[in-house]
Amino acid sequence: MKRALIWLGWAGGIGLLLATAVDTAGVIGRHVGLPVHGSIELIQPAILLAGVAGLLAATWTRSHAKVHLVIDRLGERGRRRAGRFADMAALLFFAGLLVGSAWLQIDMWDSHERSELVGVPWAAMRMLTSAGLFAITCLLAWRMVRREP
Repeated sequence: MKRALIWLGWAGGIGLLLATAVDTAGVIGRHVGLPVHGSIELIQPAILLAGVAGLLAATWTRSHAKVHLVIDRLGERGRRRAGRFADMAALLFFAGLLVGSAWLQIDMWDSHERSELVGVPWAAMRMLTSAGLFAITCLLAWRMVRREP
């Protein structure tokens, strides 16, 4: 488990570094008269990688944002119930996102969509999104079935 979290950290970090490098090159290029065409299109896959890795790592380690002002005032039983409610709400939210992402992916599969300037394939980005959402949904469902606190 620890090794997988390290890999997720590296994947997210590399995504953020790539996005930063491309955006920096784009800004410098604009100011010196050599703009990087399609820099935003190149940033999108890098941010997607970082976002998926971050969401998966946060779900795995139970590190999502919490309102401690409320949670800390609850008793042990209330905290467990609040945790289960949060897991169920997150499960429904991510399952809804997964259904929408899969629906778009199936609906647009034969269109061979690409970004306008650079040609980034949207299908690959949708597959990464769906895979990440599927993993998060499975992790949350597993937690609900096992009744982990």
